[in-house]
Amino acid sequence: MRVASLDIIRGVAVLGILAINIAGFAGPSIGALTPNLPHPAGIWGETAYAIGFVLFEGKMRALFAMLFGASMALFIDRAEAAGRDADLLQARRLAWLLLFGALHYALLWWGDILFAYAACGFIVLLLHRLPLRLLVAAALTLFMALHVAGLVANLPMVNAEEAERIGVAAPMQAQAVGRYYTYVDMMIGRELGQYAGGFVQIAATKLHEHPLWLIHGVRDGFGEYVPLMAIGMALQRTGFFAGAWSLRVMLAIAVGGTLAGLGATLMALDWLWPRHFPVIAMDAAVRYGLALPHLLTALGYAALLVLATPWLGTTGAGRRLGAAGQMAFSNYLGTSLVMTGVFYGWGLGLFGRVGPLAQWGFVALGWALMLILSPLWLKHWRRGPLEWLWRSLTERRLQRNRN
Repeated sequence: MRVASLDIIRGVAVLGILAINIAGFAGPSIGALTPNLPHPAGIWGETAYAIGFVLFEGKMRALFAMLFGASMALFIDRAEAAGRDADLLQARRLAWLLLFGALHYALLWWGDILFAYAACGFIVLLLHRLPLRLLVAAALTLFMALHVAGLVANLPMVNAEEAERIGVAAPMQAQAVGRYYTYVDMMIGRELGQYAGGFVQIAATKLHEHPLWLIHGVRDGFGEYVPLMAIGMALQRTGFFAGAWSLRVMLAIAVGGTLAGLGATLMALDWLWPRHFPVIAMDAAVRYGLALPHLLTALGYAALLVLATPWLGTTGAGRRLGAAGQMAFSNYLGTSLVMTGVFYGWGLGLFGRVGPLAQWGFVALGWALMLILSPLWLKHWRRGPLEWLWRSLTERRLQRNRN
């Protein structure tokens, strides 16, 4: 039996992640950190970027990581209830996801997250039998320690960038900032050339120039993905997603988490926007400084959606969100196929030509496709095509998929 709230939250997350990933699809990749490279975006472009930054940046990634942990717990608990070797099945499931992620990176998009999720999932699998309080305490300690350390390590470069902006940088600061921006300019030029090419050229260039990209993604994301997956696992096992928590606690998380997280994000925006989203400061904020606000907002969003599920699930919009979430794996990879087809040289060749404001049009297109096609597919099939393939590979036999 499916957990309705998980499907709806997953649906919101898979739609929301496109609002952030679109900058990486449209290119160049630095556009995910600032709207003003390679060209100034203007007030409307910055406003369009700011909306995504406040509502979606980091929050959707945190939601996805917690949902991944919750799904792991659900899969393991159901397998154990059926008398099966749950850890072995989950390990096999993660191994196949590693392969899917590697293929996604090589064939479609550099921004794959599946490989890192699968690799971090193996770590969480080793920890899932810990007492829940110990698991959550360890997760939060790791999460805060690594993000605070990362922020402290990056503050000198943030200060140097700000000193350079106002014209008071020491020579060493100016040189460090200059080297950073020279590297950024070089990468922009490389990407503009690479992604104007054909399918084989793009894939070959990625594998030749960045063969360890996925491993670096695991390294960089470890401090976020592992703790959030562990928290998601604990939330699932304590009945959070099933609505078993008290209404008072759920309302406190829904209202308090959302307001606190968005409030902190708006405070950061108040500093970043007047400076036109400087790259070094944005990188430090997105990776480290706003980690806790991202977590708080994601928890708030999740609680709001759990509370809304009994009503939302009866509406057309809620059913479409649930269908999109039920097919989140297929929708995630399907989005990559559609968007790389729009922006890369083997498709319409719009890479580097669509600014932050116009990118929202492609987000709307992606949302419409997911919300329309997902329920149509599920009228005839039990699972999305990739969900079915993943399950069949995990079980080592073809699964029945016709309704």
